[in-house]
Amino acid sequence: MLFAQILNDDLGCASYVVGCEEAHEAVVVDPPLEIETALAQADRLDVRIVRTLETHTHADHVSGHGRLALEHGVPVSIHPAAGAEYPSDALADGDEVSVGTVTLRCIHTPGHRPEHCCFAVIDTTRAEEPWLVLTGDSLFVGDAARPDLAVGAVEGAEGLFHSLRRLLELPDGVEVFPGHVAGSLCGRAMSSRGSTTIGFERRFNPMASIQELDAFVAESADVGAPKPPNLARIVELNRGPFRPAPPAPQELPLPAPGSQLLDVRPVEEHLSGHLPGAVSVPVSGTSFSTKAGFVLDADAPVTVLAATAAEAARAVAGLRSVAFADIPGYVLGGGPETTESVAMDELEALIEAGATVIDVREHDERDEGYIPGSRSVPYRLMRSCCPDLPDGRPIVTICNSGPRAAVAASILRAKGLDARPVLDGGMNDWLARGATAVTFRRCGSG
Repeated sequence: MLFAQILNDDLGCASYVVGCEEAHEAVVVDPPLEIETALAQADRLDVRIVRTLETHTHADHVSGHGRLALEHGVPVSIHPAAGAEYPSDALADGDEVSVGTVTLRCIHTPGHRPEHCCFAVIDTTRAEEPWLVLTGDSLFVGDAARPDLAVGAVEGAEGLFHSLRRLLELPDGVEVFPGHVAGSLCGRAMSSRGSTTIGFERRFNPMASIQELDAFVAESADVGAPKPPNLARIVELNRGPFRPAPPAPQELPLPAPGSQLLDVRPVEEHLSGHLPGAVSVPVSGTSFSTKAGFVLDADAPVTVLAATAAEAARAVAGLRSVAFADIPGYVLGGGPETTESVAMDELEALIEAGATVIDVREHDERDEGYIPGSRSVPYRLMRSCCPDLPDGRPIVTICNSGPRAAVAASILRAKGLDARPVLDGGMNDWLARGATAVTFRRCGSG
């Protein structure tokens, strides 16, 4: 058996190439939109991709199955409950797909979505039992999938409970390779590790240890994390007809008329000189695609502002992976507008002088402690919030370490407000200065 895991660190997604050395053939499971990474792995393994297997219709990123089908003639298999509007072969519980001496057995595991399936992988040259299982969005390393992206949270949680019980019947030594790692919005506390074993998860995964249905549903259905941005559009694209790859982005002399401006350069470069109205989401930072998806208007074209063509291409690929298709091109360089950040040592004096402080962390993070008098607005809601912010008074944005504060401040500046981010620290540093300046709240207290 030949095996390769492909991780997208930006989205926390995992894809897999599973093949047979003797047959020189392979399948790809949950291919990324940038199919070049899967094709490169196939070349490295000296195999030809002959089929795509989808564990489910993804809601957080656009799949590459359409590109593989149109550009390379690769057929797609998915459970019929997906309601796919593209040519596909149905995969039902117990069905098998073989490449040479390697067999992938379908295990229908609804919960995250009704059509969700896992694939037990069997190397028949070694044994007739599974060597590993590709668990998609069901069992993660240290966590289980969220149940609220396709059906009601309670209904999804009930299905997920029974699906996990079924997976945990596999032998202890079966390796687990999930569809997501840390950084994805499809779970809550998943590990950054790319694999585990059934035995380890049975013993140490908090969700796997819950034996009673009612207790599991109460825990699983209590989802506090935001849903992936552009969820409906991503599902529509993944369920709909095959679409060809869009053209490569082109350099523009000026931003396209009517487009929103996304500055993907490092924050320091953005602050030292940017175009008016630009929102800053560095492509070199964590979760670029997710952050950009939250703060951009999904219905308006996007002009990317970058330092180099390579940086622009990386950003465009990330945007397209979360269903931003209308990208006229990119503009290189900075601009005339500059912004200063706020040092932690300045913050107290600014507060005393009347500055408005906006805590842009999630509400559950704020429960750990916050600056008295500050407003709580998660950065992802900044574009549509706060019509009552005072004009003419400084605004300071703060998070735990700086990146989200920088995004939020740029959104407010694009609205014409005097907003500056705290970049050299955050709430953890403020709290470390002493609790006398901080009021603590606990979950459920407001």
